[in-house]
Amino acid sequence: MRTTRRPGSYVCGIDAAMDVIGGKWKVLILWALHERPHRFGELRRGLPGVTEKVLTAQLRELELDGIVSREVYDEVPPRVEYSLTPLGVSLNEALAPLGAWGRENVLGDLLHR
Repeated sequence: MRTTRRPGSYVCGIDAAMDVIGGKWKVLILWALHERPHRFGELRRGLPGVTEKVLTAQLRELELDGIVSREVYDEVPPRVEYSLTPLGVSLNEALAPLGAWGRENVLGDLLHR
């Protein structure tokens, strides 16, 4: 975990979780990595609107928090892949009910208008 966190400063577990997944792109990055590892370019193409700078920063934070793993392969040209750690997998599983709620209550409403 990042050293900038202060464990005693959280009000509840949701507060602590939001500190890890806060930011516009982090949950979408987690969801993209759910199926398989991705290279940086794949992630960027799969998240229209994210800038290279923001994606890099968000991936670094997720890596520092132990949610995402960055593997560099000794190849020419260099290849880097991002994947979920076991902690990241458990976080994604915790977010699944939230995604289901959004599909049922927000997307469903939009489709029936």
